[in-house]
Amino acid sequence: MTKYILINMVIFICYTHLTANLCTAKDLVAYKNASLVTSQHNDGDSFLVKLGNSNITIRIYFVDCPETTVSQSTDARRVRSQTRYFGLLSHRETVFYGKEATNFTRQQLEKPFTVHTALATAPGRSTGGRYYGFITTSHGEDLASLLVANGYARAYGVARKTPEGISHEEMAARLKDLESSAMLARKGIWAATDIKQLTSLRALERLENAELEKIRDSIKVELKPININTASLEELRMLSGIGAVMGKRIIDGRPYNTNDDLVRVKGITKKKIEKLLPHLSTIEKQ
Repeated sequence: MTKYILINMVIFICYTHLTANLCTAKDLVAYKNASLVTSQHNDGDSFLVKLGNSNITIRIYFVDCPETTVSQSTDARRVRSQTRYFGLLSHRETVFYGKEATNFTRQQLEKPFTVHTALATAPGRSTGGRYYGFITTSHGEDLASLLVANGYARAYGVARKTPEGISHEEMAARLKDLESSAMLARKGIWAATDIKQLTSLRALERLENAELEKIRDSIKVELKPININTASLEELRMLSGIGAVMGKRIIDGRPYNTNDDLVRVKGITKKKIEKLLPHLSTIEKQ
């Protein structure tokens, strides 16, 4: 084994066994002669690969292939989103094409390929974790581009500058163009797209995502610590156990030198203050 490969493997082992916070790389490192490892968890955009004597699960950048199984509620949500995006009328079709994408990836990686990764952690349930990366096939082609061009993935997901130095904005734009071409040619998943339903299904997905964003934003507001000397009645009512009457009593009792002074308010006990303290900011002296 050459000195170059040995150095790369040392770096790889460091990332595999240490936490991401302790051993983090910013630059992509190329691992040549990688091979695909058979695993029941492999799918079109995430799969186990062998690098030297070690195995690692790679989640490729920029693309999203349909799910192949639905074992958890998060899987079901992803399948629903993918079904709507591709304009399919059946979730079973989505899973079917997810398996087709898995087969396509397996065929592309039958011969040794190159993995480019900085070992940035990717979310997922894979044993040992997953890491984002780029895959260059034995023919020198980018796997993400092949998946999108053949209609087995959408241009969607985490992005970064490519090994060739293409900016993430430009690469995302190129993949969107490939996606449009695949759609027009009815390749892969797009062969089953219901054009008449596509826009309405995507509109429904955007509407539900917007509703979820509102819920997330409202929760953020609720969890933001407030100052009892300056908070509005509406902000006070966001606190657990504080209604309109209690909120008005708090306002009428201002100013307070400390949050513990709330005990002066009728109906608020020391035990109640203890529950409120995590949601109250420190009071500056008046």
